[in-house]
Amino acid sequence: MTLFTLTDHDSIEGAEKLRHHADFFVSEEVTCRMPSGTEAHIGVYDVSERQHTQLLRRRNDLVSLLMYLSERRLFFSINHVFSSVTGKREAEDFEWFRTYFPAVETHNSHMLESANQHAARLAKRWNKIAIGGSDAHALPSAGTAYTEVPSARDKDEFFAGLRSGMGRVAGESGCFQKLTRDVFLIAAEMMREKSWTVLLSPLGVLIPAITSLNYYQEKRFGRRWAEEILGESRARKYPRWISMPQAAAEELI
Repeated sequence: MTLFTLTDHDSIEGAEKLRHHADFFVSEEVTCRMPSGTEAHIGVYDVSERQHTQLLRRRNDLVSLLMYLSERRLFFSINHVFSSVTGKREAEDFEWFRTYFPAVETHNSHMLESANQHAARLAKRWNKIAIGGSDAHALPSAGTAYTEVPSARDKDEFFAGLRSGMGRVAGESGCFQKLTRDVFLIAAEMMREKSWTVLLSPLGVLIPAITSLNYYQEKRFGRRWAEEILGESRARKYPRWISMPQAAAEELI
C-alpha cells in the first residue's frame, strides 16, 4: 500500500485538508530549541490536532517535548543533522540526538548527497531507524525521496515495520539545479498570488548565485560536523607520494 504524509513547519493546516483520505496521515516538522540554544527540526508522524497543539507548547523545552513524544508513542526523527538550515550546531546536540531520538533522516531530496551519506553513516553507527523524505517546497520535487516498508498493507504495519528495522529509504539527493528550479517556481507562485511582488522580479537574476552559495555553505557545514562526530577527515592536502620537509611539517602542527 502506498501512503502519503505532509510535514509543514510547525503547522498541520495543509495536512488537515487531506486527513480524510485513507492513504494519508498527518505529520509535521517541529522547530525545537535545544538545551544548547540551537534549533533543530524534528519530524513527528501521524499526529492528531490535539497532539499538534501540545507539540507546539513544548517545542522550546526539549525534555518536555521528548517526554510527551515517548508518552504518546509518537514516531519521530531528527532531521537535517548535517545541514545548516536551522543555523549553528553544538557538539552536545549530537549527544541528545544519539541518546533520545529513535530515527534519523538519512535521505532528503534537497540535501546534498554528501550530507545524506553522512547522516546514513551516523544512523548506522548509532543503530537508528533511517527515514527519507522529499522536503519538497514545490510540486516537481514532491515524492522524490521516500521511506518504504516492504509488504506493509496499512499505516499501522508501516510504522510497526519501521520500528522493527524493516524500513528502507530511496530517491534523489539535492543539487544546485533542483533547488534553483524550485526557488524560481516558488517566486512565480508568489507573484501569481500577490501581483505587487512582480516589482521584485528583477531580483530573480540573483537566485542562481544565492542557491550556489547556499550549497557551498552546506557542504562546509556538513564536512565540519562529519569530521567531528564521525571522525571523517578531509581529503589529503598533499598526495601520498609527496614527502613534506620536516620543517614544513612542524609548521603545520
